[in-house]
Amino acid sequence: MKLVKLAFVLGAASMLSACAGDMPIGPDKSKDVNLIDRDDLSQIKWGVWVDPDGCDNWIADDGVEGYLARRYDRYGKPICSGVAPPTVATGDFKQGSTSVIGDPL
Repeated sequence: MKLVKLAFVLGAASMLSACAGDMPIGPDKSKDVNLIDRDDLSQIKWGVWVDPDGCDNWIADDGVEGYLARRYDRYGKPICSGVAPPTVATGDFKQGSTSVIGDPL
């Protein structure tokens, strides 16, 4: 009986140790793969969209994907500058379209 328990414990331990490697779980979604026209997102032109609460959000459109990120001051508080009325976007944010797909709007 002790031999069976030992074999079971060793088998379970070897199966669990196989899971502990550096195997990727899936594709890395934290980075843009930049398949078309661009080296990185720093080349996109950004604008500001004011949300319904009156706070600013960075906005960009590269013709394939759209990007939005809330603006914060250095203390971590949202910036509500009043640059535009609520739900209005300002700036040249649609000029980042790709040459392959373009931006129809």
